[in-house]
Amino acid sequence: MVDKPPFLLIHPTKPNGGPTLWKELRELLAFEIAGGGQISIVNRLDRETSGLVLVAKTAAAARRFGLLMQRQQVKKEYLAIVWGWPEWERYFVDTRLDRQGKHQESVIWLKQMIHPSGAPAQTEFFVERCFTRSTLAPSPVASRLPLPGQGEDEGEGRRKVHGKNSPRGEEKFAVIRAVPRTGRTHQIRVHLSAIGHPIVGDKIYGPDEQLYLRFIDAGWTPELEQRLLLSRHALHSAKLAIEGEREWTSPLPPDLTEFCSARSGDLEIALP
Repeated sequence: MVDKPPFLLIHPTKPNGGPTLWKELRELLAFEIAGGGQISIVNRLDRETSGLVLVAKTAAAARRFGLLMQRQQVKKEYLAIVWGWPEWERYFVDTRLDRQGKHQESVIWLKQMIHPSGAPAQTEFFVERCFTRSTLAPSPVASRLPLPGQGEDEGEGRRKVHGKNSPRGEEKFAVIRAVPRTGRTHQIRVHLSAIGHPIVGDKIYGPDEQLYLRFIDAGWTPELEQRLLLSRHALHSAKLAIEGEREWTSPLPPDLTEFCSARSGDLEIALP
């Protein structure tokens, strides 16, 4: 098991490119590889996503883990920091996802969207805590509308936040635990954006996809910092478990912990 930092690619995308998790593991485990071992990365994370990655060092282990993944016996949980306070304690999203460019014009080739002809995608969300934080950034949160096939009853244990609204200059944020039941590209990011709570720092599914293009063109700028708040999307692979055997956990990394701690305080939340 490896705890991947943000901004590290899993596999090389260009010949003689920069460091990747695969390259670094090959260097670290050169002795095992020389003795007939191999490096097989079982679950992949986006470049900006941090957290747990399961690695097989032998062909037999790779086959076994692959079968466990197919049988959905490898369970995953993520932590995400999102804009806004959800009105629910638990929410289950069951929508199909497809590449956006197949159905409408899209300037980002890999961007996904909810579409009835796409592949099934299911994610269960739980609110861990809500907090406020001083910021000058305008909130990208839109009013949540039920997704196709969902109604008011899909969110269980609806929340009521007691107290005054956030003071001017403060924004509302929440830490969400996401449990994917399927493994589609960008699934958690798309689903959270669709229910009105995009992940902080998300350049594609956040306030404006044009921010991603500006980042590709000019890198990280003061304008992007003001709009996105974080230089990467606030998504962390926090738990991996093999049913009936063992599990691994990883706490929020320093950058996300600091974002949560630089707050005006957690809010008192009462469940009905």
